[in-house]
Amino acid sequence: MNIIGELIHNSRKIVIKIGSNVLSDDNGFINKESLRNIVEQIMKLIHEGKQVIIVSSGAGICGVAAINKWSRRGDINYKQALCAIGQVELMNAYKEFFDLYDIHVGQMLLTREDFGDHMRMLNIRNALFTLVDEGVVPIINENDSVSVEEIKIGDNDTLGALTANLWDADLLIVMSDIDGVFDMDPKGNKDAELIEEVYDMDGLLMEIDSRGKSSFGTGGIVTKIHAARMVNEYGIPMLLINGKHKNILTDVMEGVQKGTVFFSNRG
Repeated sequence: MNIIGELIHNSRKIVIKIGSNVLSDDNGFINKESLRNIVEQIMKLIHEGKQVIIVSSGAGICGVAAINKWSRRGDINYKQALCAIGQVELMNAYKEFFDLYDIHVGQMLLTREDFGDHMRMLNIRNALFTLVDEGVVPIINENDSVSVEEIKIGDNDTLGALTANLWDADLLIVMSDIDGVFDMDPKGNKDAELIEEVYDMDGLLMEIDSRGKSSFGTGGIVTKIHAARMVNEYGIPMLLINGKHKNILTDVMEGVQKGTVFFSNRG
C-alpha cells in the first residue's frame, strides 16, 4: 500500500473539504455527476468504519444555476442573496445523493466569530460529535449570506482546517482542481513537477510559484498551504488531491493518481 493509501486506511476521523471548482462544470454551474461520484466515494469510507465531515463550497455556483439573471450583478447584496438561494440547492443535492444510502445530512453554517468564542466553539464541537455519532454526515459551509469582512473566514480551505482541529480529526483531505502542489504553476509550465510529500512549509513557500487563483473559487495554493500549516500544528496531516478526477479517493489509495501530503514535523 502506498503512503496515501496507508494514511487514509489509518485515519478514522476524516474532514473532506470540497472546492467550488470540483463541484462546477466548465461554465461555472453545479456538476451533479461529480457530486454523486464524491458521495459514492465518501460512502465507501463510511462503510469501512470511518467518520466523515464535509466542508463544502458551492453555494454561490448553485445560486447562479438557480437564478442566472443575477450572475453579473456585483453588488454584495446580490452575492449574499445568491448564496442564500444556492445553499438550499447545494444541500438538496447532497441530500438527494446521500438518501440513496439511507444516510441523513446535517447543515452547519459558520463565521469566523464562531471560532473566536469559547462557548460557540464548544457548541459546534458538541453538535458535530452528536451528528457523527448518530450516523449523520455534517456538511459545513461559511455563512456567506451574513458574512461581512469583519466576520468572514474568507475561504473554505481555512474553514476545513478549523473544523479538523476542532473535531480532533486524523486527516484533512482537500479536494481541489489541481493534482497537488507543484514546484511551479502547472497551468503555464509543462516542466512543473508534483511535490508528493511536504515536511517543510516555509521551505515550500520559498520554492513554489504561488501566484494566481482559480476561476470560481476564492482560494489559491497559498490558502491550501496555510490550511496545511494550521492542521499540522495540531499534528494532523493534510492531503491535497484533484477532486475533478472520477474516483479520485480510490485511485490515490491505489497509486493510480497522485497528490500532495503535508506532514506535521511533530512526532
